[in-house]
This record gives sequence, structure tokens and C-alpha cells, in this order.
Amino acid sequence: MAPQRRVAPRGPESGGTAAGPDRGGRRRHSSAKKGRGQQESGWRWLKAALLLSSAAVGALLSWSYLSAEDGVTEVLARHSESLRDKFVEIPCSEDYDSHKRFEGCTPRKCGRGVTDAVITREEAERIRSDVRQRIQQRIAQAFGISSASMYLTKPTFFSRINNTEAKTTHDEYWHPHVDKVTYGSFDYTSLLYLSDYTEDFGGGRFVFMDAGSNKTIEPRAGRVSFFTSGSENLHRVEKVHWGTRYAITISFTCNPDHGIGDPVLM
Repeated sequence: MAPQRRVAPRGPESGGTAAGPDRGGRRRHSSAKKGRGQQESGWRWLKAALLLSSAAVGALLSWSYLSAEDGVTEVLARHSESLRDKFVEIPCSEDYDSHKRFEGCTPRKCGRGVTDAVITREEAERIRSDVRQRIQQRIAQAFGISSASMYLTKPTFFSRINNTEAKTTHDEYWHPHVDKVTYGSFDYTSLLYLSDYTEDFGGGRFVFMDAGSNKTIEPRAGRVSFFTSGSENLHRVEKVHWGTRYAITISFTCNPDHGIGDPVLM
């Protein structure tokens, strides 16, 4: 029995003990390393997912921006069309209630119109002196008011827009705005275009910003667009990407105190 006790002596315990913990240590080290590898793999996966998500969001935002900048739901007047008369009536806003009303002139019927039958292309190039009167008469006819009760008001101006970087906030023409809110005196706004969309310039379309549906007008030399100036006609102009966009803004008021004389052409 004694020799049997010596068969398994406790002396080699140090070696066996060392081997046992060593093997266990290697197993623990391997498990920890594997765990760290899985964790790092998980972090790499999460980072990749976040990058993909960011890229997707960025793409979506870019698409949204481009859609807002260049996309329109409905084109009211294409450059290729020659429109005799087109008029769309829309509900009036309350902007006019905060100003003195003039019977037979202040808008009660609101809307927007486009016509290529007031000014010819040749006249647009020459800018004849009777342009204002002819546009005024067409606006009065469309809205059922007296032409004699309308007064030219400032600012009535010539605009030349290209892709030059804006130097001041006043040069940032592309922001949405309401003429009645911006100027106060405006009751009716009109634009006479003197150059052609896609031929003389890119971008630069006129956009009415309706709830859930933008509507655009593509400029055409000699084309006149006109509209009541209140919040029912929130609008903006797209940025011009190339070329030069020429137009004349001719605005009218019902208040004689805000009227101005006809400009003298030199």
C-alpha cells in the first residue's frame, strides 16, 4: 500500500499545479482575447452602420435640398409654350386687412396670371415706354378692378441676375417672401421677362410656394406674370446657375399716397 502512496506523490504538485493554472490561464486569456475581438468587431460593425446611416441621411438631405431647389410639383407656364392668357384664382390672405382698403381696387379676388400676349419679343428687347400702361390694363381686366384706380409704386425696378455670389443679404433674391409684407404698398405685382429660360440662363424659375405643391413659371422673353401681392402668393426665385436672367418688376398700389410717376426713359 505504501508503494501505492508513493505512485502519486504530492511532490510534483508544483509542476502539476503550475501546469494546471497555466492551461487554465491560457484558456482564460484566449477567452478574453476572443471577447475583445468580438467587441472590436461589434464596434467596427456599429461604426460602419453609423457611417452608412450618416451617408443615407446626407444623401436624403441633399436630395431634399435639390428637390426644394430645382423640383416643382406643377409648371404653370413652360418656356416652350406661347400662352394667350392663363389665370388661376386663389383665396385672398388677410394681409390686406391691416392696410387701408380702397373700394374698387384693393384685392377681393386674388390669384396669379401669365400671358405672352401683352408684349412681343421685339418689344421686350426694346422696352417700349407704353409697357406699364398695357400691363396695368391687363391686371385690371383679370381682377375686375378699375385701371384708373391703380398707381405705379416703388420699388419698380430692372433686375439682372446671374450666378455671381451674393455680397449682401439684399442680393439673396432666392429667399421665400411676400411682397405685401416686404413692401407694404404693393397690392398687385407683375414681372416682365426679357430673357429665355434654358436659352439665356439656367435655374432662375419663378416659384409660387403653395401648401404641399409648388408651382413655377419659366421665364420667356416678352412673358408677363402677375399676381396679388399678399401671403396667398408666397414666392421665390430659384438661384441662377449660369447665364443672365433679365426682368422688370412693375408693382401697383391702390393707395394714391404711395403712387409714383412714370419713369422717364432716356
